[in-house]
Amino acid sequence: MPDDDSLMSRFDQQGLRRFRARDGIIAVLICSLALILFEGPSIRRQGEQMNSGPGKTLVLAVGKPAGWLGDKLPLAAASHDATAWLSPDDKLDAADSFANVAVTNTGVPPVTPDAFDPADLKQPPARKEPLKTLLVTGDSLSQPLDSELARLLSPKGVKVIRDPHLGSGISKSFLVDWGQLSADQVRKHKPDAIVVMIGANEGYPLEVGKKQIKCCGADWAAAYANRARRMLATYRQGGLARIYWITVPLTRDPKRAAIANVVDASIFVAAQPWRRQVRVIDSRPIFTPDGYRAAMKIDGKETIVRASDGIHLNEPGSKVLAENVMGRINGDFTLP
Repeated sequence: MPDDDSLMSRFDQQGLRRFRARDGIIAVLICSLALILFEGPSIRRQGEQMNSGPGKTLVLAVGKPAGWLGDKLPLAAASHDATAWLSPDDKLDAADSFANVAVTNTGVPPVTPDAFDPADLKQPPARKEPLKTLLVTGDSLSQPLDSELARLLSPKGVKVIRDPHLGSGISKSFLVDWGQLSADQVRKHKPDAIVVMIGANEGYPLEVGKKQIKCCGADWAAAYANRARRMLATYRQGGLARIYWITVPLTRDPKRAAIANVVDASIFVAAQPWRRQVRVIDSRPIFTPDGYRAAMKIDGKETIVRASDGIHLNEPGSKVLAENVMGRINGDFTLP
């Protein structure tokens, strides 16, 4: 029979000890005990951060008593101090912890549940309430949209209030201050829903503190968005109302178009905290998906949808927009 040339036999040839299975089990038990004594709190912490399931249950079954024991003994802290040089921690401030966000003034505005439209979360929509009063307001862009919405909703028993303010703008308050006007509209009418279309007369310098900011950089856009956000805060009435803010369709004049671009971008930013109540209806994919156009196909027929000034919608265009607005209203309200 040939000699056994296995690796284990070489230990015997050299007179070295050959370990038994029992010795391996004892070594594992000693290591496990040392792990529990020195790293018990870490085991518990890791278990708490695991996803729910059998694995988490098993780890916590060991981690909770191990963590309790580690809390009572100084071994875990001593182990951490002794090995800290192997992986030094950055000096972190407890005040910056997520746990302290609610009690610490970080300067970061909080996100609330109103920032999420249920549709974005793949959740059922909120329970629909009956629409009783609709306010349609803005500058001249809101005409004849207001008439079209009244034509569609008045026969259904909805009170449609048309309140356009021609020549006005959010960035020009010498005709009307929309901060004051929006508050007055809510006090008078208490509308269930508000349709806003404004932006034909913008681009004026905005005063922030004692500083005049000219259109149309990021500073101006931020100031404009803050004014629009104040209006939205008023119109939403603490979450009781829905707002349908329509962006400015691309205009024919490039200079006006550049201002409208900033106005539209500002509205999307202004509405972010209240996506649950605020629907920004982007008119550009409807009327100007590939640049300015005066006509589009309606029911298969090429139809002029813009006024001759290259800014406003005409009656056919307003009918198209009213149908889009009605689609959003039907998603939020029941109609009589």
